Amino acid sequence: MLSIRNHSRDSAGMTYVYPVISRRAGGVSVGINLNVNNACNWACRYCQVPNLKRGKPPAIDLALLEAELAGFLNSVVSGDFLQTHTPPEARKLVDIAFSGNGEPTSAPEFSDAVDIAGKAMRAFHLTGEVKLRLITNGSLMHRAYVRQGIAKIGRLNGEVWFKVDRGSRAGTEFVNGISLEPEKVRKSIRTCAGLTPTWLQSCFLAIDGKAMDEAEFAAYLDLVSSVRDAIKGIHLYGLARPSLQPEADRLSALSAESLSDYAKRISVLGINVVISP
Repeated sequence: MLSIRNHSRDSAGMTYVYPVISRRAGGVSVGINLNVNNACNWACRYCQVPNLKRGKPPAIDLALLEAELAGFLNSVVSGDFLQTHTPPEARKLVDIAFSGNGEPTSAPEFSDAVDIAGKAMRAFHLTGEVKLRLITNGSLMHRAYVRQGIAKIGRLNGEVWFKVDRGSRAGTEFVNGISLEPEKVRKSIRTCAGLTPTWLQSCFLAIDGKAMDEAEFAAYLDLVSSVRDAIKGIHLYGLARPSLQPEADRLSALSAESLSDYAKRISVLGINVVISP
């Protein structure tokens, strides 16, 4: 039985396709994992991927991906998957999401994989009924094939969830293990939002018992404020599943009240905030 605390990529016994119950999407999400070797260009402290390593994915078997996605969607749309594997309150297919065990856009076949997802949505009459989503750290927007794939998602009435956990270069390096100038992040967000509707997704948590300090939160507010005209809003979420990274014992979840307080301070900027504790 699926639950919000179990996002195993092996639950369906397939290479690229896996189902999860997404508390943020509000139902069953059909995930597409292009990073089957657990390789990512970031190293977020809170990542739930086991044996995470730096790098890029191996070549994608597009024919296998197409067969897996079609087969699994058939079991959801025409079979009894929802009735036998999900609790009653979650028995709704809400999206097909490029996510998985690393940065999806690091696969050179990303744009081709979007074509496959679009074909499957049309075949099962899901276009306009479920969302096609990309969950990304947004760091590869400078690559033409990434922009091409995101533009295709936009034409399929999909959307992007773009990771922004901190606002400063030092803060991003501390939480996400990557050094990025805020101006580059702003540019990437605007590029993405110009291609398809874009939400920011921000994970707020405590490290060594401490939430981010006021200076770091001010940097975050400055960054999101500078792109508020371009984005649909912010998904603000907490630590719902344990990290599988070496410093996991240093991490802890913030209270629902703390997340709510952060959301109120962000909302003052005129930004829509959706909270998932």
